[in-house]
Amino acid sequence: MNHPVVKHALASDGAAAAAAARARGAYAHVFDGVGVRNSGAALDGIATTLSLPAGTLRDLDALRDSLTDLSWLPVGEHVLIWRAASELAAADPKAYLAIRSVLSDAQRALGSAGWPGRPRLARTFSVEITE
Repeated sequence: MNHPVVKHALASDGAAAAAAARARGAYAHVFDGVGVRNSGAALDGIATTLSLPAGTLRDLDALRDSLTDLSWLPVGEHVLIWRAASELAAADPKAYLAIRSVLSDAQRALGSAGWPGRPRLARTFSVEITE
């Protein structure tokens, strides 16, 4: 089965992407990446945006584990909207690609609520990157 990958939204500031997510009943989690220029800041920002449980480590493995669980969040579709991801991509391309890979892995693992075989009472996860 082909799963969608992280997509680039057309919204310039993420507001339209968040509004679209909310309009379909999803939880929109907007991470403002303005000024984020290293992996530590990006991991902290994503963790804060998604309200990761206290004590969760701030590394790629912990992020992957958390994003494929989401048990602390309400049941439903969760959309991480990463605004200004291009700032990290320009400042630290390797960190950007590593984090984006983790986000893609989590999205593939949790998929979309509309996929066959996905229970209706599941937590699903997707990512949109905006400028």
